[in-house]
Amino acid sequence: MIIAGEYSFNGGKEYIEKNFPDLLREVKTVIKRVDAITHKNKTSKEKTMPGSMLYSPVSLNKAFKIEFAKFEGWSNKKELCDYPQEFYLKSYKPKVKHKVTVKPYRDMDFVKNKLGVEIQFGKYAFMVYNVCAKMTIFHKLGYINAGIEVVPIKQLASEMSTGVSYFEQFVWDLQQRGVSDIDIPVLILGIDDVYK
Repeated sequence: MIIAGEYSFNGGKEYIEKNFPDLLREVKTVIKRVDAITHKNKTSKEKTMPGSMLYSPVSLNKAFKIEFAKFEGWSNKKELCDYPQEFYLKSYKPKVKHKVTVKPYRDMDFVKNKLGVEIQFGKYAFMVYNVCAKMTIFHKLGYINAGIEVVPIKQLASEMSTGVSYFEQFVWDLQQRGVSDIDIPVLILGIDDVYK
């Protein structure tokens, strides 16, 4: 795959180039090694494009995981969540106590030496959540100082299931939103298939 676009949110590009140059090279190498065309293996069942071959986000995510594993030190970071219940109104009485078989958690795809990386081929809300909430939470917890969000550009997203968001839309919204005092430096990388 290729990097087709870069957006420096809250000075993310400059901060990462200065503080994490080796890790940035590793991330760029991972992107370059993912052969997207081999993941164009999902047959569309959607009304707007029945039978079309689409890029599979699940398959692409697996490919990124395999490539990151080739570099020592990158790992998924999971934070278990203890959800508060003291904010329920006194008048609220849950009817059933739910048995929690799997403790809820938040996770970051890849973390190494205080740099977090999220690969996102999902809905728009997930991109915004990653940069404007999850990365700030993981920073507050002391796991990361900066982040990289890898997302498809519009051309690539148009060959995925409907609803997959894309770099151009995401960047426009971040520009309109502006930077908050809790935001951390994040580099947004827009990627595409090299064969186009």
